[in-house]
Amino acid sequence: QVQLVESGGGVVQPGESLRLSCVASGRMFSFNVMGWYRQAPGKQRELVAAISSDGSANYADSTKGRFTISRDNAKNAVYLQMNSLKPEDTAVYYCRYSGGPNESWGQGTQVTVSS
Repeated sequence: QVQLVESGGGVVQPGESLRLSCVASGRMFSFNVMGWYRQAPGKQRELVAAISSDGSANYADSTKGRFTISRDNAKNAVYLQMNSLKPEDTAVYYCRYSGGPNESWGQGTQVTVSS
């Protein structure tokens, strides 16, 4: 079982930036995908961005050009740099790991964008 610990959430004003971090521990498959999802109140959880262990990344249309996902395989970490934040980006952000038949989720970190 892979454990995930997120950090970096907070309260910011529109147009500002935040960087989320997620560190994984436990036995990981050599090929895996780590990603960020978010869930706003009353809405379904949705993909924000994901990146595989070989560096291939994909983004939700709503975050392309504003968010950048990256990872450090040596540290088992994935990051989400969020720029030009908007009020509609407000949500709980979850880190997800997927490798082989296994899947793990972090506990979530709150991101609030408000003036």
